[in-house]
Amino acid sequence: MNIKFVVVGKLKEKYFKQGIAEYAKRLSRFCKFSIVEVPDEKAPENLSQAEMDQVMEAEGERILSKIKDREYVYALAILGKERSSEEFAKELKDLTTYGHSDITFVIGGSLGLTPAVLKRADTQISFGRFTLPHQLMRLVLTEQVYRAFMINEGSPYHK
Repeated sequence: MNIKFVVVGKLKEKYFKQGIAEYAKRLSRFCKFSIVEVPDEKAPENLSQAEMDQVMEAEGERILSKIKDREYVYALAILGKERSSEEFAKELKDLTTYGHSDITFVIGGSLGLTPAVLKRADTQISFGRFTLPHQLMRLVLTEQVYRAFMINEGSPYHK
């Protein structure tokens, strides 16, 4: 199984890098895990809606260029479906059972994802209505993917 994150922007904070590296190491026994970073657009504070759309469009095109046709895509979106950790684990297990061995998660930039990226996604997932920095979301998502594998293995990690 291949798990890939396509994310906008570079991870800057050392503590996020360390946390993700730890979970990536743990995930290596279950899957091939990778993170693909696409450049974020420079976006000053006071953008018009048209300028925000241009920023999102540029980032969206970069995201879509990193997704292959065969990949099953989760888009992280506030309005996506919330799942429990157990539901998420079952969903990943079912995907692999039914032939989806390439699973991609998309985390957009600070302005979100374009309609084209959301349309390409097979499903949208939400971690609640909180707004989280996308760097933190990378760490949270990595841990939840690891947790899903541990749940499916019957490990006490989840308790």
